[in-house]
Amino acid sequence: MLPDPILFSGNSNHSIATKIADYLSIPVGDARISYFSDDEIWVKYDQNIRGADVFIVQSTNSPANNILELLIMLDAAKRASAERLTAVIPYFGYARQDRKDQPRVSITAKLMADLITTAGADRILTMDLHAPQIQGFFDIPVDHLYSATIFCDHFRDMNIPELTVLSPDIGGITMARAYAKRLNAPLAIIDKRRPKHNEAEIMHIIGDVAHRNILIIDDICDTAGTLCNAAVALKENGAHDIYVACTHPVLSGSAVARINNSPITRMKVADTVELPDEKKTDKIDVLTASNLFGEAVKRIHDEESISSLFD
Repeated sequence: MLPDPILFSGNSNHSIATKIADYLSIPVGDARISYFSDDEIWVKYDQNIRGADVFIVQSTNSPANNILELLIMLDAAKRASAERLTAVIPYFGYARQDRKDQPRVSITAKLMADLITTAGADRILTMDLHAPQIQGFFDIPVDHLYSATIFCDHFRDMNIPELTVLSPDIGGITMARAYAKRLNAPLAIIDKRRPKHNEAEIMHIIGDVAHRNILIIDDICDTAGTLCNAAVALKENGAHDIYVACTHPVLSGSAVARINNSPITRMKVADTVELPDEKKTDKIDVLTASNLFGEAVKRIHDEESISSLFD
């Protein structure tokens, strides 16, 4: 067995890295990430990691420096002779571009997978990929965690009456169905058309939502246009309270203002993306995914099953 795990953090999400380390009862490793005056990134590990089982925690949301930090940290650890490198990516950015849906566009999800592998990662630990088949873009093992474990326990404790679980689009049906099964609730779906990037037009609600409390399930909240349009459509169709469970709170542009001005009653998000103070609002509650990541890190190090976490 490898020596005790050593966990390092990039700059994108110190908070969850610290919580994961606390769960494991280990300190966050000693690494320096500095920027030259031209914003070139420099990384140095200030402790010996030769032969170590190294875990690097870094979400790859915007800005692009986050992915560069991860790549450079992986390269530095590989050159420092770490025995095994696991990239712990709570939020895997660039995942929405996972196919050529029009001519002359990039498949950035595959590009990111290639870059991370080339930089030296031996395996990936992530949560709620935008498209589960992205696991196949990697030529190394991928451990894929599901936030449903966290959110379902939370909403079950809330004991919301007359609850219906809703997918905001066709692509999210599988995820929403998993929640509906766990919460013993019926399922509804919104059929939408997206005229252009970051804009969604609500078309039709499939399922009974009148006089029901609704739980909208989504993996990423970027501009919040889809969620807020869905909430308005649900209210127009007679829904009562509207709750949201969203794993990755990207919340770009005017997303927070949209949520505050929407009919959404309460929104629950995970801490896979670190929220700055200006994006915090009374409508949004943050649930930590650190214990789930911490247990997964422990099981990877001990060569134990990850899938049994979701049995």
